[in-house]
Amino acid sequence: MACPKFSILPLLFILVSASVTASDPILEKFSQCVSLNTEILVPVANAFYTPNTTSFSTFLQSSAQNLRYLVPSQPKPEFIFTPLHDTHVQAAVICSKQLGIHMRVRSGGHDYEGLSYVSQMENPFILVDLARLRGVKVDIDDNSAWAQAGATIGELYYRISQKSKTHGFPAGLCTSLGVGGHITGGAYGPMMRKYGLGADNVIDARIVDVNGRILDRESMGEDLFWAIRGGGGASFGLILWWKVRLVPVPSTVTVFTVPRTLEQGATKLLYRWQQVADKLDEDLFIRVIISVNDNGKGKKTVGAAFNSVFLGGVDRLLHIMGESFPELGLTRKDCTETSWIGSVLYIGGFPSGTPPEILLQGKSTFKNYFKAKSDFVKEPIPEKALERLWKWLMEEESPLMIWNPYGGMMSKISDSEIPFPHRKGNIFKIQYLTTWQDEEKNATNHMEWIRRLYNYMAPYVSMFPRTSYVNYRDLDLGVNKDINASFIKASVWGVKYFKDNFNRLVHVKTKVDPDNFFRHEQSIPPFPQLLKGAVQGLE
Repeated sequence: MACPKFSILPLLFILVSASVTASDPILEKFSQCVSLNTEILVPVANAFYTPNTTSFSTFLQSSAQNLRYLVPSQPKPEFIFTPLHDTHVQAAVICSKQLGIHMRVRSGGHDYEGLSYVSQMENPFILVDLARLRGVKVDIDDNSAWAQAGATIGELYYRISQKSKTHGFPAGLCTSLGVGGHITGGAYGPMMRKYGLGADNVIDARIVDVNGRILDRESMGEDLFWAIRGGGGASFGLILWWKVRLVPVPSTVTVFTVPRTLEQGATKLLYRWQQVADKLDEDLFIRVIISVNDNGKGKKTVGAAFNSVFLGGVDRLLHIMGESFPELGLTRKDCTETSWIGSVLYIGGFPSGTPPEILLQGKSTFKNYFKAKSDFVKEPIPEKALERLWKWLMEEESPLMIWNPYGGMMSKISDSEIPFPHRKGNIFKIQYLTTWQDEEKNATNHMEWIRRLYNYMAPYVSMFPRTSYVNYRDLDLGVNKDINASFIKASVWGVKYFKDNFNRLVHVKTKVDPDNFFRHEQSIPPFPQLLKGAVQGLE
């Protein structure tokens, strides 16, 4: 007698899912909903992590950078879902919306305020972690690559370098950044003065919209495609893939780091750097890392490390430096010639001789309790103000400032080309950091210190508005409290991140996600209900 024809997959799913979800009704409903909304089986036992499993904390902590958001007092997700296929992500959006469960999405875990894996505004919430979606497809003939949201920027760099020694991509210095979130904020790096930001070099994307549809550039339309390239993560949809334009790089790239202390004239050097940093040859990127060190005599001093990548050989670099910045005193001995992928490892802080395969591990070299802020500088900070700044830094245990130069291509691209508006007129960007290792002990003191430092710097940075970089999230600038985000309150921080582009971002948000499904403490809000009809009337 013939056996009845039926698939055992749904039965297997029900049996496994029952054992995993028995004690969690939210997870049970969600997992069942996901199974009904995807044709590709979700392995429940491997795709979900719950707080009562030993691997939950390990996975939650795996890519999180800011340890402040992992302490016991911080809210934790009801469960973590790790999709294995694009259709699983579609199903997660459909089911989160259908069941009314607030969702956070993490690609690389670098969100400075933990917004990709912690919700202060709504509980319970779930975490959709894209770490297993890390495909990279490089097409040298087309000068392009597709990268999945869960891949790290280092993995993308490595895959490009394996196909060509003369192609690269202009994005971040920190190689463990998740491609998905990194590009949504702009994605700056050592080739920004030559080729602009990572977001400037995106040519297509695939996203899941609020209705669970997968859209590419053509189907999403140019307004939404504009918004996702620099308008901040998790406001308009869920990024699945970016298609990026590869750029030419020379076979020889030169790197150097020249350290100077106050005793070695660092103040005058930094003042001079401000005058030339944005005007140097666009092949040359010199950032400055400023920290507090021991001067060798038991006293504190401030050290400035001039850390550089040059797209070319040492001979041309020395010629450019001799003409444009001779005060640094750069010598051939300071310089190392390498490949483009070698420069990625160098600027990423890996020890000399590290094989590029390390980039495939996607591990961060920076995990701390920290608070960060940012500023943009349009006029050189006077020497006297720098001298007072050094006193501020020496009051703190582990302060750090990083000055990143602008100019070059960054001055040639319009402020409104993409949502990232910090272009012509900016000499450099400041990142302020304070780090500590004693969990929550004295955290308040460190936070208050960086806020006072930020206040001190107000006269020397951009004004009206005082601008900030969205990928250096700073909740001190303001937050959305709940689903009913206030347009007026959001405008305070929105204008700092996006300047005049904020209003266009709100317009796009209102069109594609009027009910504010994709939301977090600093997501783009839709227009108030009274204005939605007017916006729709303009379509």
